[in-house]
Amino acid sequence: MSERQPRVPTSGWFGLARVTGESMRPALHPGDRLLVSYRRRARAGGLVVARFPDGAVVVKRAVERRTTRSGGPGWWLLSDNPEAGVDSRHRGVIAEADVLAVVLCRLWPWPGPSPRIR
Repeated sequence: MSERQPRVPTSGWFGLARVTGESMRPALHPGDRLLVSYRRRARAGGLVVARFPDGAVVVKRAVERRTTRSGGPGWWLLSDNPEAGVDSRHRGVIAEADVLAVVLCRLWPWPGPSPRIR
């Protein structure tokens, strides 16, 4: 996703996200458009949209639940392409409240190979 500060909806069930970096290859490519749910809970192995502590909104894979430094619930988020991008190896555990949405599917390009979303 973009490194700029996107507007994140505070209501509604679904939204769209656009992939801009290389960090989620081979599952996702720059330019992919994603359908996301703001109401679903993250689960291990699935893709999520999250806000990092520096404010960047990113798409990452939720690997496992962990506890944040403050003792709250959180997620360990990783890139599918460890050579590109920033993830929990650099930023630490991301608070559950900062996991903004769950990726449901890729909408564009379509048809095409199905990404490993879950």
